[in-house]
Amino acid sequence: MDGLMKKKTGPRWKASTRAIHVGEEKFRRSAPVAPPIVRSSTFTFSSTAEMKRWAEGRSAAYIYTRYGNPTLTIAEEKIAALEGAPAAIVTASGMAAISSALLAVVRSGEEILATRQLYGGTYRLFRDIFPRLGIRVQYVENDLAGVERLVSPQTRVLYIETPTNPTLRLVNLRQAARLARRFRLFSIVDNTFASPILQNPLALGLDAVVHSATKFLGGHSDLIAGAVAGPEAFIERVRQMVIYLGGSADPGAAFLLIRGLKTLEARVRQQCQTALAVARYLARHPRVARVHYPGLPSHPDHRLARRQMRGFGSMLAFDLKGGLPAARRFCDRVRVFLLAASLGGVESLAVLPIYSSHYRMSRAELHAAGVSPGTVRLSIGLEDPADLIADLEQALS
Repeated sequence: MDGLMKKKTGPRWKASTRAIHVGEEKFRRSAPVAPPIVRSSTFTFSSTAEMKRWAEGRSAAYIYTRYGNPTLTIAEEKIAALEGAPAAIVTASGMAAISSALLAVVRSGEEILATRQLYGGTYRLFRDIFPRLGIRVQYVENDLAGVERLVSPQTRVLYIETPTNPTLRLVNLRQAARLARRFRLFSIVDNTFASPILQNPLALGLDAVVHSATKFLGGHSDLIAGAVAGPEAFIERVRQMVIYLGGSADPGAAFLLIRGLKTLEARVRQQCQTALAVARYLARHPRVARVHYPGLPSHPDHRLARRQMRGFGSMLAFDLKGGLPAARRFCDRVRVFLLAASLGGVESLAVLPIYSSHYRMSRAELHAAGVSPGTVRLSIGLEDPADLIADLEQALS
């Protein structure tokens, strides 16, 4: 059995195989094929001696689901294997993952250096909450120019998101890793848009990744979860933050996440193919001013995407020439695309970032994020490409 378990994390197992089998010891034994949902808030001790060992930190026994749960552990081991990380933790949401990961590294009086184009929820956390905790956030552009000028003795973290939400700009991960090492910063990457199928930041020298597991990892728009993957000591600090702040995942959500992970590569590959076809169609449409998709040669980061990603993803955005009125008209006319926030599921979704991911942001903040009133974001699902393009055609007519 030990030999089989070693193979699970070895280089001979590809991503889809790891997603299906890692964390589930079923070879050469009688066991259910589907993992169990351990729907228990608390666990028994075998004796007071075991209770004492746990209190002294000498036992890894499950005692309470906020601290850990067998179903959560399966999901965590799969995500760690997919990201090539020593350890991982699943959380109640993507924002729980982001906040817990950062608070595991940064304390009051210290600083975060972040790329400016971020998911709106992350940006509002940095703008509205962290200053109240005495944590300062400074920003650089996606090209990382000016890092040397902004780093101070108080800077602890380099936080980046690539591809960015919603305009799909990229950050050079190798360059980010070099800068983090040079200035002794802990580097964290939001890998939600790429997923571990298309991009593994840890393999390029970054320290940790965060995910909204609600999105591609879950893949079916039926769960809320987050994940952090990185070094064991760091993940243990994140776990303590999750325990103290209450951002623990539910075993039912973890079961759905495990199910989603098993089809992750098949979904992402098909979604990438369809997204490229949709992007090419939109790029030719006379009502479209600009398409934001790294798979198009016109995208400013197309060459970088070819170097550091294994596909261009299934997220794209486009700007309509008629601005907000045209964008609203388009969204109100779609019949296959659903008007909904979130992304990464089997259903194709359309949304206006100014009313969703980037709401409550000033014009200046929207401009810095690359978002215009006429920007429409699309998440490409698993529908037939011809049906999606026909829906775009009638909605744009």
